[in-house]
Amino acid sequence: MAEHIEIASTDTQIAETFEVMHQLRPNLTLDGYVKRIRGLMSTERFKLAYLAEGALVRAVAGFRLMEMLYCGRILSVDDLVVDERVRSHGHGARMLDWLAESGRLEGCNEMQLISRVVREQAHRFYFRHGMGIDCFHFRVEL
Repeated sequence: MAEHIEIASTDTQIAETFEVMHQLRPNLTLDGYVKRIRGLMSTERFKLAYLAEGALVRAVAGFRLMEMLYCGRILSVDDLVVDERVRSHGHGARMLDWLAESGRLEGCNEMQLISRVVREQAHRFYFRHGMGIDCFHFRVEL
């Protein structure tokens, strides 16, 4: 089955990513998902990429291009999730490679990704694909 990665640009494409994104972000509801993604796209330069196998969405990545004083232009990955039913089939690796190449084409110096400390399986995946822990990310609820 043909596999392709593209940026979601229509409401239909965005909605089709919900089931997979919901596996990573269970706090989201289908009712507000498209509106929230559209809001991020219009104010935060957010992009939503998806890997489809035929008509089935297999992986989703939310990302943005940013400028940081300490490192210059970066591709920052907010969300990266592969459908739990097809993990370990290479979809995540293909999406990560696509993100890195997209960053290179956009003149980025690096790709960054924040992952909660409890996501050990995801961390093993990132390490296998050449990513390392470079800093701490501190947060506090307000």
